[in-house]
Amino acid sequence: MVTIKILGSGCANCKKLETVAREAAGRANVPAEFVKITDFKDIMAYDLLSTPGLVINEKLVSSGRIPTVAEVQKLLATA
Repeated sequence: MVTIKILGSGCANCKKLETVAREAAGRANVPAEFVKITDFKDIMAYDLLSTPGLVINEKLVSSGRIPTVAEVQKLLATA
């Protein structure tokens, strides 16, 4: 199972990123556990410069933007 973490305060972009990630995992038939990280100290542990951030299996793969469903699917394929 893949662990996908959404890093951010819970803003609209963070929610959109979670929606995109869930859709990508569903389309790719990848079983995934989703975790929301909203505590600033926990977010900074990933060296994130701007939110929202996307972490797949403890690797920061996107920050400061919302990748497309296709981009997340590619990231999941290599995870």
